[in-house]
Amino acid sequence: DRLSRMPSHFPEYATQRSWLETLLELPFGHMDKEKYDLSSARQILERDHYGMEKVKERIMEHLAVRKLQVDKGNDMELKGPILCLVGPPGTGKTSFARAIAEAVGRRYIRVSLGGIRDEAEIRGHRRTYIGSMPGRIIQGIRQVETDNPLFLLDEVDKLGDDFRGDPSSALLEVLDPEQNNSFRDHYVEIPYDLSNVLFITTANTTETIPGPLLDRMEVIELSGYTEAEKIEIAVRHLIPRARKRHGLTGKELQVRRPAIALIIQGYTAEAGVRQLEREISHLCRRTALAIAEKGESSLTVTNNKVAELLGNPRFSYDMAEKTDQVGVATGLAWTWAGGDTLTIEVNVMPGKGELRLTGKLGDVMKESAQAALTYILSRSEDLNIDPEKTREQDIHVHVPAGAIPKDGPSAGITLATALASALTGRPVRHEIAMTGEVTLRGRVLPIGGLKEKAVAAARAKIEHVLLPKQNERDLSEIPDSVKEKLKFSLVDHMDDVLDLALLALKAEK
Repeated sequence: DRLSRMPSHFPEYATQRSWLETLLELPFGHMDKEKYDLSSARQILERDHYGMEKVKERIMEHLAVRKLQVDKGNDMELKGPILCLVGPPGTGKTSFARAIAEAVGRRYIRVSLGGIRDEAEIRGHRRTYIGSMPGRIIQGIRQVETDNPLFLLDEVDKLGDDFRGDPSSALLEVLDPEQNNSFRDHYVEIPYDLSNVLFITTANTTETIPGPLLDRMEVIELSGYTEAEKIEIAVRHLIPRARKRHGLTGKELQVRRPAIALIIQGYTAEAGVRQLEREISHLCRRTALAIAEKGESSLTVTNNKVAELLGNPRFSYDMAEKTDQVGVATGLAWTWAGGDTLTIEVNVMPGKGELRLTGKLGDVMKESAQAALTYILSRSEDLNIDPEKTREQDIHVHVPAGAIPKDGPSAGITLATALASALTGRPVRHEIAMTGEVTLRGRVLPIGGLKEKAVAAARAKIEHVLLPKQNERDLSEIPDSVKEKLKFSLVDHMDDVLDLALLALKAEK
């Protein structure tokens, strides 16, 4: 009524009209009918994604509970879970959310939060500002035209904050089931019910997500893929999709499984499959060129043809050390690209008893090296180390790949082993790799990323892995294909590590 009496040339006319149009386009109370067919939902989840069993089971649990509630007429009492899929890049978190939407019968909307620093991006701008508009949450609901979509908040760990406010704090109301039934956008200024929305967030790490926001989400960890899983993903999804995108048929391009394994080993260094997909696309382009220019009818990619088509391999995963050496130990590390082996070198030279650390080590790793040295020196008598001689020597610890930053406490037992080897002259077994934090009393503490580290050890042809005793519970997460290649020894004290890793002096034999 107020708008109808207002002259159209008034500045406020356009603002009021835009606000009314936004209100009328919001789907107050309109909801799509959900699917409760569990067998169909499982088929959809299995069809598009290989692995990810934890996420699939969590979605099936939600559907099962939802189905029981609806069957008993209590469907209004159940609020959707707020899941946070955490894993390395390229592991299919975003695409999996789309498959979940199809499985549960909900419309899909995605909002990328990467780089957002303004609170108004989430909660909207007040109408008093020129060019004001709703926040991304209300805009998404308006776009999808239903009150119960699957709403994906992508890259939630990339949110920033500055003088314009903290977007992560604005998300607290959105993602809290006790509050989001009356979410108030600054532009709309009317409470809006978001309790029927199935929110899913994705992140590469939980370390940069604020605690209060993380507390409102159910975190599901997605680990990187093993080589066997990547081969299956390539055969089932990546190669057919790449062939279709490049106008090829199955007869025109065939890629043998051993060739896929060679591409994974020599041309990719990642936990996910994005680089693998790019290399497969490269094969498709080479095939299309051969067919279009040279008139060839088909191309079969075997081991012998991989280097010819893709060039020389860019990565090598041979065993880090091929001989038993003094002062050199192999550790296992976890990076954004998955697991990797980590060589630690220790050298002793005449000096004043100083400890030198090189290799671009972080503060935590430097302190871990100091703790390891303190423990080894405290055991001088048992290890036959001369304390007087040690005071006249400098100890240099170096971790190769000096341009790459390294940090974390999980290299503690590797550092202690390399130090003990250098100070006693006893070589370290080259076929052994290890991971674990060490204390001043020699206790071995648990670490994370065990699956990725085990995969890295198997890839580097390591035979024997030393793990903290408290990580025994995590062995079930390691695929059987990896377990078959490795021998695991569980240790709870540094003495056990030294007994297994150090060889006896030749004079003692």
